[in-house]
Amino acid sequence: MMQLGALAALSPAALGAQTSGSSIQWPPELGHGTPKVCLGAGRSDEAWMRQLKQVGVDSVLMGGGKTPWTEDALRRTMDRYKAGGITVINMMIGGMNDIIHGGPNRDQEIENIIKSIRAAGKAGLPVIEYNFYAHRLTEGYKEEVGRAGAGYTAYDYELSKNLPPLDRVGTHTRAEQLKRAEYFLKAIIPEAEKANVRFALHPNDPPVPLSRGSEQLMATVEHWIEYLDLVKSPYNGMTFDCGVTRETGADPVKVCRMLGERDVINHVHFRNVVVRKPYVDYTEVFLDEGQVDMFAVMKELVRQKYSRGLYPEHPRALDLDRERGLRNQYPGGGGLVGEIYNVAYTKAMLQAALSS
Repeated sequence: MMQLGALAALSPAALGAQTSGSSIQWPPELGHGTPKVCLGAGRSDEAWMRQLKQVGVDSVLMGGGKTPWTEDALRRTMDRYKAGGITVINMMIGGMNDIIHGGPNRDQEIENIIKSIRAAGKAGLPVIEYNFYAHRLTEGYKEEVGRAGAGYTAYDYELSKNLPPLDRVGTHTRAEQLKRAEYFLKAIIPEAEKANVRFALHPNDPPVPLSRGSEQLMATVEHWIEYLDLVKSPYNGMTFDCGVTRETGADPVKVCRMLGERDVINHVHFRNVVVRKPYVDYTEVFLDEGQVDMFAVMKELVRQKYSRGLYPEHPRALDLDRERGLRNQYPGGGGLVGEIYNVAYTKAMLQAALSS
């Protein structure tokens, strides 16, 4: 009788009664007010979108193509993904060389971007991401062997700090870039506000002091704040990259909180690093190792009710990807299998944060 009583206590009905009234729902509901885990849109065919859906990815980001964008072209692209159950939540915009370098076609480039903003607003695209690099010193990247032979992406400034300027780029001071950025932002942010399209500037990565003779616009957290203060608006925001934040020596959780309080986190890159010397010597590693407390970052984003894109980027090179010839553009970078690992880890962090 005692054994039967113990079994009865473990019945589903009894267990349900014991947990009734609990405020925790499992699995946690993902939707309004929660980050949207996304990946880059490698393809738009049905098979590829099916692969994304299988691992629980419902959102993608991509390049938007040549400017000016048109509403019809954006709608065709977005509707193609929508048919596969995928939402396009972010597009990268280019066509800014003269804006950045002070060239003769600056105003025409700005006009093209304004037209693109208006088209994005009509098509329902919520975020436009962009870069403001006078030059990006990617020559310092190298492959590093990680755990069990996996590929890591290391950065060593010594490999490239003495490279000369490129003829087509020249050299640019930070003061010059800041002045050009202010001119740009004062022209486009009012249009972004009217169209309800947020802008997300990615900080300089690598955040080295000089890039082929050019100073960096967004190399330090102090630089980020100065840029955001040029035009104070949630639509003049940035991509919060917790890996880059750690590369500068700053605390990613504190920086995430500070940016969130200003409502200027318009996109998130979720990755981990080991930093040997801030700005100039570090290695991008798996999400579950490194110096960024990924769970603390996720909890902060959940606390803020951040609801835009969360991109677990830069997958590590794994043997299954290598056997298929799949990799990204960085030394030691991986492909689909590495991305699936990143997505699984990120979703676990998100579910844990939502239920904690």
